[in-house]
Amino acid sequence: MNVIQIQVEVRKRSEMDLDNFENQGNKGRQYTMTIKEIAQMAGVSSAAVSRYLNGGYVSEQKKEQIRKVIEKTGYQPSTQARILRTGRAHLVGVVAPKINSESISRITAGIEQVLSARGYQMLLASTDNQPKNELIYLRIFESYPVDGIVLIGTVLTDEHRRFLKESKVPVVVVGQETEMASCIYHDDFGAGRAMGQEVALKALKRNGGRPEDCKIAYIGVTREDKAAGAANVEGFRKGLQEAGITFDDHRYRRESEFTMSGGYEAVVDLLSEENGIDIISCATDTIAAGAIEALIAQSKKPVPESVQNSGARMLHILEQSGICVTGFGDNQMLRAVTGGIPTVHFGYKTSGIKGAELLLEQIEEKNPVPVHMKLGFQIVNRFE
Repeated sequence: MNVIQIQVEVRKRSEMDLDNFENQGNKGRQYTMTIKEIAQMAGVSSAAVSRYLNGGYVSEQKKEQIRKVIEKTGYQPSTQARILRTGRAHLVGVVAPKINSESISRITAGIEQVLSARGYQMLLASTDNQPKNELIYLRIFESYPVDGIVLIGTVLTDEHRRFLKESKVPVVVVGQETEMASCIYHDDFGAGRAMGQEVALKALKRNGGRPEDCKIAYIGVTREDKAAGAANVEGFRKGLQEAGITFDDHRYRRESEFTMSGGYEAVVDLLSEENGIDIISCATDTIAAGAIEALIAQSKKPVPESVQNSGARMLHILEQSGICVTGFGDNQMLRAVTGGIPTVHFGYKTSGIKGAELLLEQIEEKNPVPVHMKLGFQIVNRFE
């Protein structure tokens, strides 16, 4: 029997083994197997299976044989064995403030895109916007066999900074600037300044060019969030000042949670105390959506049945109120139901991609030098 005949015979035998496995009712069920058993059933060597599992070179024919066996047996390689063999788990922990957010979903989509292309898997933890929960998950991931962590940051406390400095695994922060780790962040001050300039032009046009008559409000978030809560509003104030408008914090600034209900409550409070407001600028598009709902509550005018349950409801509210609303984030759902309010588009998915690439560079090249990367922005749906 020559070599080719032997290979054919082995392949036939392996197909019989796989058929027996399925006939025993094991198809699609995870099964404790060894690489040697997978190799025998696929009719290839154990080395070929090992290379396949670790992203090494395997011929297309052997790949298909191995893939078929793994798919039908539900084989899962042992994480512990892989760590001992390669020194890596090929797992990355991602700590996010919430998952029901368009901006966060864009970021995690960017992270997943890079990780999956490089043979890594993502473990996602949501903290419900609680900084203390971030620390809990950061420590869990550090103890768990992950190769690195991406923190989608909001509030960075002293405990956060201590963790970033002392972490036993590489950490990249997305969304906040920090000296304690590599980070990818947006130009929040520049974006706030540009929006302040945009708002100022609209308000001056409405008030005959008289800065003293411009009534501009701002619904922000906690200043402990150095990006959306501090840099953003400082930039906004700067943009107004450059147009000759002084922003009155005490009268026209309110603080909100990162929620639609938070924006609603802040604007109801604002409008109960102040009249004749021209523009309400909000720290996020989600807050802006709540602000728009508050306008109809304040006016006490019913929404016509023709638009009450339609996508034109929010657009109707804006047109009837006479108050302009702006945001940050370029939320696609809000754009769909309003026709697009003035807002700032940030490259959220790009930040996730760059953050994951930077983390894998630190994992695989063991690069200890922190890298800081600031991303730009674009104002969209400008005032006419």
